[in-house]
Amino acid sequence: MTRAQSPPDHYSYNVYADPAKAASFDAERFGGPIGRLLADTQEAVVAGFLAPLEGRAVLDVGTGTGRASIALARRGATVTGIDASVEMLAVAAERARAEAVAVTFVPGDAHALAFADGAFDAVVCLRVLMHTPDWRRALAELCRVARGRVVFDYPALVSAAALQAGLRRVAARRGRRVEAYRVFTERTVRAELARHGFRIVRAHRQFVLPIALHRIVGSPKLTRAIEGALAAVGLRWLLGSPVTVAAERCAS
Repeated sequence: MTRAQSPPDHYSYNVYADPAKAASFDAERFGGPIGRLLADTQEAVVAGFLAPLEGRAVLDVGTGTGRASIALARRGATVTGIDASVEMLAVAAERARAEAVAVTFVPGDAHALAFADGAFDAVVCLRVLMHTPDWRRALAELCRVARGRVVFDYPALVSAAALQAGLRRVAARRGRRVEAYRVFTERTVRAELARHGFRIVRAHRQFVLPIALHRIVGSPKLTRAIEGALAAVGLRWLLGSPVTVAAERCAS
């Protein structure tokens, strides 16, 4: 499914087809001390889930402004980044040039990846399945083009993110233009992966408390201390979100 064939009124397409949004995206998502903590943690987790990266062919689906693509390429992977938003890809390409990192950026849609089965050693998809119109179709495509491993993330149903997601869905039903993302259960994710011959081999849960609260406090040191204490009593494993998982193709 190309962008032109996709639902024209779905926020996951039209919000990011705005040059101003693309230009401000990183500052909004990863600006400030907590934003940098989010970015650094995500980068380290994904790189660890895919190691060793040297010489591996990796597809980054929904690359946005290319943050993950560039980070993986810097570690030695041969990276292709796709996104439905050419505006976001323009920012990604400029960033890669500025950082002297080689990444191939091309327009594409998560629902219909224009690559052969098993074309990549690994596929990465961050902050996408929660927003995409048909997450099952998109996940099927991730699994199809991955030879070995798929890494993606999702907000957990049993977490603070679920409350925010619910409020956004209510706002969307009342006509407000908001990113009314979905949340997932681990059981649903595992079952869908199993349909495509994959199983989860590693998982990382990030925060127990809402990210917005950590942003208000604005102290990475305090965030690490609080979240560390919550993890020590087992709450991160129960309530932590977002959840980043590495799924591996099962031996046939």
